[in-house]
Amino acid sequence: MRDALPLQVVTAAELWRDLMTLCKWRVVSVMLVCALVGMLLAAPVPAFSNVVFGIGGIALAAAGAAAINHVVDRRLDAQMLRTSRRPLASGRMTWPLALGWAVLLSASGIALLAVAVNALTAWLTLASLIGYALIYTVFLKRATPQNIVIGGVAGASPPLLGWTAVTGSLGPEPLLLMLIIFAWTPPHFWALAIYKRDEYAEAGVPMLPVTHGCDFARLQVWLYGWLTVAATLLPFSIGMSGWPYLIGVVVLNIRFMIWNLRVWKGHDGQAPLQAFWFSIHYLLWVFVLLLADHYLAMVVD
Repeated sequence: MRDALPLQVVTAAELWRDLMTLCKWRVVSVMLVCALVGMLLAAPVPAFSNVVFGIGGIALAAAGAAAINHVVDRRLDAQMLRTSRRPLASGRMTWPLALGWAVLLSASGIALLAVAVNALTAWLTLASLIGYALIYTVFLKRATPQNIVIGGVAGASPPLLGWTAVTGSLGPEPLLLMLIIFAWTPPHFWALAIYKRDEYAEAGVPMLPVTHGCDFARLQVWLYGWLTVAATLLPFSIGMSGWPYLIGVVVLNIRFMIWNLRVWKGHDGQAPLQAFWFSIHYLLWVFVLLLADHYLAMVVD
């Protein structure tokens, strides 16, 4: 196979920086926050070793999946302005080197979880890695405009993995945490897809705004936004969280839906991008509220 551009000569420091870029650490860091919240909600004081090795294993596996994404999407990335300067897309790195790095990270993460945490977390992490790196990136992304919805299951797994890393078992609570991220993913990513519609269309990727038009995609952002709101209210409904969480998440949801309303109306060309960035902070704050409410309840009791 040929890379998108002729390979460029880079220094050792530049190569290391590019290897780190393949890991998408900013995205992975959001996942790790969600995984950590899952751990801390699962047990008042989780075992230190489970937290350290659990976060380490999940981080390595997630970074490996991100690197595989770079390999598979290298030609697509070269066609889009947003991603054209990535290491593979720009020709600074060969795909075999990137793939070897991805396999090393992924295998190390799964092995660490299996040896130092528990088998359930290792298997679930492996399933999530396959779901994102292979099923979503290789097949769904190019096959259906519902790629984000179907592939969102893998991306929603971090709090579930955090929970099982501490408890070694499944339950309704971690599945609910997973549901929140699953519902949040479509309005989050479709907002960006609306903003980048022309680039996706030129690259031939069947994102929803490309196949069904921006008006339809805006409506879906609005509707899935309400689904996300409903999912974030469920922890209070089932007694998993209390009034402090409910008050905080209602305030967050009002702001979240204001942005989604601006996307739906379509009067502001920058609204989809701004909604995309706000939704990242929104998700983090939802999980921070869950955690704060959890420990506040422990203090009161």
